[in-house]
Amino acid sequence: MNISLERRYQDRLEEFSARHVFLVDLAMVLALMGCTALGGTLTMPGAEPPDHDKTVTALLGVACLVLLKHRTHPRTAVVVTGTCTVAAVGLGYLVTPLLLAPVMAALYWLAALTDRRSTRLHGLAALLAVTLAAVFSGTMNHVSMLLRTIGPIFWLMLPLAAGKMTQLRRAYLRSVQARAEHAERTREEEARLRVTEERVRIARELHDVVAHHMALANAQAGTAAHLTLTNPEESRKILTDLTGTTSSALRELKATLGLLRDDDAPGSFGLDPSPGLSRLPELVSACESAGLDVTVTTEGEPQPLSPGVDLTAYRIVQEALTNVTKHATAEAAHVLLAYTGSRLLITVTNDGPSEPAVARGRGFGVMGMRERALSIGGELCAGPRPQGGFEVTTALPLQPSLELAEGTTA
Repeated sequence: MNISLERRYQDRLEEFSARHVFLVDLAMVLALMGCTALGGTLTMPGAEPPDHDKTVTALLGVACLVLLKHRTHPRTAVVVTGTCTVAAVGLGYLVTPLLLAPVMAALYWLAALTDRRSTRLHGLAALLAVTLAAVFSGTMNHVSMLLRTIGPIFWLMLPLAAGKMTQLRRAYLRSVQARAEHAERTREEEARLRVTEERVRIARELHDVVAHHMALANAQAGTAAHLTLTNPEESRKILTDLTGTTSSALRELKATLGLLRDDDAPGSFGLDPSPGLSRLPELVSACESAGLDVTVTTEGEPQPLSPGVDLTAYRIVQEALTNVTKHATAEAAHVLLAYTGSRLLITVTNDGPSEPAVARGRGFGVMGMRERALSIGGELCAGPRPQGGFEVTTALPLQPSLELAEGTTA
């Protein structure tokens, strides 16, 4: 409580000082005038005070008044106050902290406001001048030379050290504030980056869901329309599958868009788990209802996949088969899943000719597949096969690193 109260009063004092600079400086000058007036009356025991009251009063008054410009002319303030103090000591006035008060204040502001070179040059010059004046002053003849030297040096070194400490403290506070501002900017930039990454991820999910199911629905509807007159039973079966395709599309859209909703909001619902390779049979069945015969082959011992890799593998296979449905005239496609060491190799091929845009890898589907693979530390290649058709090959790690996996799971 005491520390917080102290800090509160200190903050208020600093705020008042910054708002009323002239009033603060004037109060300081008046206080210094009182100190010098009192210092001019002090003498050694049994000694008579010098009879130069008006002269010394004028000198010390100038020394105090010049401090009103200490903020803009700290070097000039040191020169003037030092000269006036040396003159007062030369007139026979006793060297005391009260008499040295103006030059001590000037030295403090010199150290606090100027660079190290100026502090050394002007500070040491003032210290040397006052010390020599004290050494040769007739009022201190009965005092040893050591005391006459140490006294002024000690009192004038104090404000120099205090001013330098103040300067270092201000520099430290500025650096702390700069680091805090930099950290705040960094946090804001990181937050914006995460928002952008999340938008890209959701956009990729929406593309995969919409493109795949719309392509299948279009193919199923076209096949059903073609078979309506010649094979009504088969047409009815395809239309039933079409209902399942659209229902699946709606479920996945709801799950994807549900990520944007507040789970605590009224009416929020539980989301289905993200799709994975376990749903390949459903995908194959949907493609077959659209007229594409898909075979799936697994090589090696199946290994557990992290949720991010499982989702990425499923989406790549889904997008590759969607591209076959939309862009190729092939009637069959083959999916190969090969578990080798710590990686999963996926190859999706078809034997029919492909559209040039897809063959060159310029479609958004191929781009999205490549981005998905890279996001978890994998690789993906897509292009035409020498013997005809199109091939998509990707190598995915079974367990990606934590940094890559954080932004991948849907």
